[in-house]
Amino acid sequence: MISRNPCIANIKAGYLFPEIARRRREFAAAHPDTASPEGRIISLGIGNTTEPILPHINAGLVGGAEALGSVETYSGYQDDGLLELREKISAVFYRGRFGADEVFISDGAKCDIGRLQLLFGASTPAAVQDPSYPVYVDGSVLIGAAGGWEGLGYRGVTYLPCTAENGYFPDLTKLPAGCVLYFCSPNNPTGAVASREQLAALVRAAVEKGAIIIFDAAYSEYIRDPALPRSIYEIEGACACAIEVNSFSKPAGFTGVRLGWSVVPKELKYSGGESVNADWIRVCGTIFNGASNIAQAGGLAALDDEGLGEIRKLTDFYLGNAKLIRTALRNLGITCVGGDNSPYIWAKFPGRDSWEVFSEILEKCRVLTTPGSGFGPAGQGFIRFSAFGHRADVEEACRRLAVL
Repeated sequence: MISRNPCIANIKAGYLFPEIARRRREFAAAHPDTASPEGRIISLGIGNTTEPILPHINAGLVGGAEALGSVETYSGYQDDGLLELREKISAVFYRGRFGADEVFISDGAKCDIGRLQLLFGASTPAAVQDPSYPVYVDGSVLIGAAGGWEGLGYRGVTYLPCTAENGYFPDLTKLPAGCVLYFCSPNNPTGAVASREQLAALVRAAVEKGAIIIFDAAYSEYIRDPALPRSIYEIEGACACAIEVNSFSKPAGFTGVRLGWSVVPKELKYSGGESVNADWIRVCGTIFNGASNIAQAGGLAALDDEGLGEIRKLTDFYLGNAKLIRTALRNLGITCVGGDNSPYIWAKFPGRDSWEVFSEILEKCRVLTTPGSGFGPAGQGFIRFSAFGHRADVEEACRRLAVL
């Protein structure tokens, strides 16, 4: 028999969100009252959208499905993504700055991050905001770019703490040379959004250190402050040091549809002058056959004027949920950030273990949350609340939180 892949052996057992789901099942099994309306568990945990896809965008999906039932309109593989969709993404989000051959359609930002980790390989060190979305670190371990768990983190990963004391923006003097830096704004889990000045400093540091930024903009459509940048490419020099990934999941409700994109500028080069864009084409062509044509039809509809209006309506709804949660927590004297330009609220419970607080909220309130320590060492003592939920459920959850 063959030996186990040592990279898989290095990773901690249990990805964060399946672990939360497991604990929820165990709690429900031990508490029969969770089957009643009063005792049922309300989830403010994982970032899974809950509201129906709105009519114009949904009609695009339906039309995409119907097109496959006709000889005249049937389509097969679209490896690089529909040309019209790539051009439309460039026009809507980047003012036409990028050619279609710099925009790559995918089945979601998380999947793109995994393929990007394969692109850069095991020899490229990883740096992450701390706390950060778990796949940045866990994926790095799986490809061998990081070692096993040691102390408060994985060996070989540079954790850049983002705390209240530094305005949730890392100390860039700690950025390693020649690394891949995973940076998410609006941030998951803290909800913090980097300013234009902060992103300019990020780009300067990446250029100085020969690093490449993987900029995760999956929540950019939740930004309401016009002074805050939605894309790393709003910053001069970013095309030479950054790849941006984005998704229709959270703004258009495509979590179950699966559609995203990445932008890899032709200007982006390795230290030897080779094209990162050309290598990305090769990687995607080798291990990916393209996003669903039905999903891409929905994406085209989402980028129509009417579709963009529906995206605004849906993100406004979730931001309304976020305001309710943030207000409820602050009325309890709990310090929190986020929820104004993002769908996440980051709540501080000083001196407490995150998993203990998670369990207390589940026990006392029947509300499911996400422990901050699951996002990295700097998340200890925090809880992430998600605004993705039905309004009545969020309102009920806020009432229940009053017992904390």
